[in-house]
Amino acid sequence: MKIRPRIIPVLAIQGQQLVKTIKFDKPKYIGDPINAIKIFNEKETDELVILDIRASVKSTEPNYKLIEEMAGEAFMPVGYGGGISTYEQAKKVFDCGVEKVILNSVCMENPKVISDVAAQYGNQSVVACVDYKKTFLGKIKPVFYSGTKSVSVDLLIWVKKLQDLGAGEIILQNVERDGTFEGFDMPTIKKIASEINVPLVPCGGAHSVREMIKAIAETGASAAAAGSIFVFKNNNRESILINYNNKL
Repeated sequence: MKIRPRIIPVLAIQGQQLVKTIKFDKPKYIGDPINAIKIFNEKETDELVILDIRASVKSTEPNYKLIEEMAGEAFMPVGYGGGISTYEQAKKVFDCGVEKVILNSVCMENPKVISDVAAQYGNQSVVACVDYKKTFLGKIKPVFYSGTKSVSVDLLIWVKKLQDLGAGEIILQNVERDGTFEGFDMPTIKKIASEINVPLVPCGGAHSVREMIKAIAETGASAAAAGSIFVFKNNNRESILINYNNKL
């Protein structure tokens, strides 16, 4: 029996609004996240990733009420990230009904949270989201707080550290391709996937579901995620249309 590829829409929220960015900047208002989730239900989406893109930057806690509403509406597994800085906050997010917590900036500030959450909820429930950029010298480095801060560590070394701390899945997000439709950074995805032992989910730059399926087949990634292609019609940022089809 052929297993169909796992294709994951990423919903970015800011406040109560659904938005979409370009290179983590210029958020464009898309609509109401609850309505978007209802449409993804109808489309029989595999799972959803929901990211509050400004919570950590503003040092605000997750919006638990909204998370509970979104998780309660979703018929598919939901992973949530944004604003989680302690184990206690992660616990509150789980209590809202999500299946996975997605940790990003806290991995730099307080990496013990990864181990604490994994010990209580299992590694499969902890996702580390690794955003990355190229430096002026061409080296690839992880970045945090919506791409505004970085650390002097090699990307592969960082990903392996998160795996060792207990992250059961890695979302690898290319900041410079976010919202551009320029295609995945295939060499980086392939390199990271070949060196780690947990599922890798690339994100950033997808221009079609067909390309996402190709990336899974050719890089060793376990799934692929995208935002813009699922909220814009024909990759046109002026034409909003919530859509999903993983059968191409």
